[in-house]
Amino acid sequence: MIPMIDTALAALGTESISFSEKFSLDFLGIPLFDALSLWLLLLRFGFNMLVCWIIIHFFYYKKSTRRDYYTTFLLFSVTIFLLIFLLDNVKIQMGFALGLFAIFGMIRYRTETVPIREMTYLFMLIGIAVINGLAMSVSYAELIVTNLIFILVTWFLEYNTIIKHTAYKIVLYEKIQLVVPAREEELIEDLKNRTGLDILKVEVGNIDFLRDVAYIKVYYKPAIGAMATTSKLSPLRPEDF
Repeated sequence: MIPMIDTALAALGTESISFSEKFSLDFLGIPLFDALSLWLLLLRFGFNMLVCWIIIHFFYYKKSTRRDYYTTFLLFSVTIFLLIFLLDNVKIQMGFALGLFAIFGMIRYRTETVPIREMTYLFMLIGIAVINGLAMSVSYAELIVTNLIFILVTWFLEYNTIIKHTAYKIVLYEKIQLVVPAREEELIEDLKNRTGLDILKVEVGNIDFLRDVAYIKVYYKPAIGAMATTSKLSPLRPEDF
């Protein structure tokens, strides 16, 4: 459309100025409105949000039901995408890897330990936002296929029945006479009756003979579709196991 208008203006003997240059508005050298860039931003942003929302809503949230991480993941995705997209003209190729790990390193400044599953989802969503915001030289077909690969791999890992999922809980156990290796079957049977879990095996940690209690790590098979988000509620030290 714009080249046709430029040709018509040239045929009328007007100045050799393109239509876009003739009607562009800028302030201090910065365009006030760029329709092409705006549409590109909205298109890629909507596509990135759709992919991230599918992964978060149908794969992560459906199992964990953690609304706090739901919001965090979406906001991280929006922030990283806009940061990468709007800074595309800045020479960041050389420092891209360091910048990505610096962004990921911000998670270290936290008051609560982030579980490995949430950390993995967060890193994946950051990578998706970076790809969608920075991949300007690839075709839309390649971009769509790349995002579909993320979705399909996540779906396969979350819902396949080939990989057996095992969860665990830390139990403070008072029947210290059962923690000996010779009575392991009695220990497992007692834990099954008291917890109602399908226990696969147990590991005995620290034993306190003064209080007649022991820390036991109980491995069990969770229900289909369930996700264990809390393995312990008491403040145990890493050296306990």
